[in-house]
Amino acid sequence: MPGRIFKGAEYLIAEAAKDEVFTPEDFTDEQRQIAQTTEEFVRNEAVPLREEIEHQNFEHVVHLMKRCGELGLLMIDAPEEYGGLELDKATSMLVAEKFAASGSFSVVYAAHTGIGTLPLVYYGTDQQKDRYLHKLMSGEWIAAYCLTEPGSGSDALSAKASATLSEDGKYYLLNGTKQFTTNGSIANLFTIFAKVDREHFTAFLVERDTEGLSVGPEEKKLGIKGTSTTQVILENARVPVENLLGEIGKGHKIAFNVLNVGRFKLGAAVTGAAKNALAEALRYANLRKQFDQPIASFGAIREKIADLTAEIFAAESLVYRLAGLIDDRLATIPKETADYYVAYQRGVEEYAVECAVAKVFCSEVLAHTADEVVQIFGGYGFIQEYPAERYYRDERINRIFEGTNEINRLLIPGIMLARSMKGELPLSREAMKAFEALSTPSFEETDESLPFAREKALLANLKKAFLVVAGAAAQKFLLKIKEEQELLLALADIAINVFALESAVLRAEKMLAAASEGKKGAVSAAVKSFAFTAAERCATAARKAAYYAEEGDTLTILLSGIRRFTKYDASGLLSAKRELAAAASAAEKYIF
Repeated sequence: MPGRIFKGAEYLIAEAAKDEVFTPEDFTDEQRQIAQTTEEFVRNEAVPLREEIEHQNFEHVVHLMKRCGELGLLMIDAPEEYGGLELDKATSMLVAEKFAASGSFSVVYAAHTGIGTLPLVYYGTDQQKDRYLHKLMSGEWIAAYCLTEPGSGSDALSAKASATLSEDGKYYLLNGTKQFTTNGSIANLFTIFAKVDREHFTAFLVERDTEGLSVGPEEKKLGIKGTSTTQVILENARVPVENLLGEIGKGHKIAFNVLNVGRFKLGAAVTGAAKNALAEALRYANLRKQFDQPIASFGAIREKIADLTAEIFAAESLVYRLAGLIDDRLATIPKETADYYVAYQRGVEEYAVECAVAKVFCSEVLAHTADEVVQIFGGYGFIQEYPAERYYRDERINRIFEGTNEINRLLIPGIMLARSMKGELPLSREAMKAFEALSTPSFEETDESLPFAREKALLANLKKAFLVVAGAAAQKFLLKIKEEQELLLALADIAINVFALESAVLRAEKMLAAASEGKKGAVSAAVKSFAFTAAERCATAARKAAYYAEEGDTLTILLSGIRRFTKYDASGLLSAKRELAAAASAAEKYIF
């Protein structure tokens, strides 16, 4: 059983030690073996078919999904009592990361094992699981999830799809249109959300051959072209009453709880994609010569390589720290607990803030990586024959699905403030302490003999910066703060970068003991590089929030505090970046 269990969002007011976070260096032999199996499958079977799949030859997708079933890769999150493996979230995220190299197929896999299968796992009856779960775990059937509609995206609860009980009470008649359904044309089982009597938002399990269900044509998309994305059209679709999933009117619980899982798994998947994209750029930069030198030797390229390596290190550290938080919490729930999956979902929901952080931060790291990889490839980055072009197109969707990054940013401070008002998270008390620190001179000196002392001091201050600005905003706007979206977005950016930086620092500190001298240098360089970036981002966001929230003397005090709390001595930054870039270029891959 785990030791100390951290609450969701507690990282902003509590200090964690290096031995209290899970990192990739903590993977067990079993986890590494599953990762290797996945990597070999992707490299030997999925990647050779990638081009065919990009041209929507979906028979290859169906074949590969069956192979995933044979290898046990579709049963990682499924319960043991139904033949599943029921492994921890760290393993689930590691597999999601390894699938990234398969391109579009990784989205097919993620949609099937995540939002496609988990509603059944978490909310299905024994009879529903008996009927469908083995087919989904074996790859015989493919799953899809139908929430979005032509007129409702982020506002999912405004859906118009309806469900009306038939006169004989044996069926629900579903009507409406679902938009952007991943796996639409190849799915055998759809989780569809509709309003019973046009009022009660409810989920249904709907088979492909259901009378009244049809699938629209393939959408012509910017990226992930090898996925099937269609409308699902319901015209008096006859769904047996026993296929109602969960409870009438409780569909929102299914929709939103499953999305929390989708968000942290997406964080892992896009981190894997960023690693692969960086490796392509490193190989190219060593081969491509200009002015009789490899472009990897130029400072303009070296800085890009260093920045990307440091950001990916932070993303990877964040993702697996979150995996550890969730796994520790879930390990406290006995399997024999009545309503086990209700408690299980509460355990995941506890970290809704961190799930949103992972989704936003990691998808934006991939966005930055894909953009810079095209730049490193130069004109060839714009040509389809080269890999940079596909990374650039495929990346863009990650900032939209599983909740747009804007929606996720709003969730982060929104959930925190709601928990604070309920007394579940003592943000008000800690904000008062941070305000007091504003008027108290600091005589603390950093002990440079301790690992990452500067970065730890920065973290403590960045947390104060968040608390000061969030406290001022909450005091001014009270309950109306939820309407101040620009302000909430700025607060989210501070919270996001604090979690990312702390995750990187704690992991790096943990790595130092076992690292070679060369590795120690690279780790320290990555931390310094990302700490500078995070400090600058937090300073900008905090100043913006202060200007949005206050004016006059109060604004002056806030801005003074922000300057003090976001100060970071990044001496040696250039040499650190050059060391990091040299190590990455020599390895021609992500080095951590």
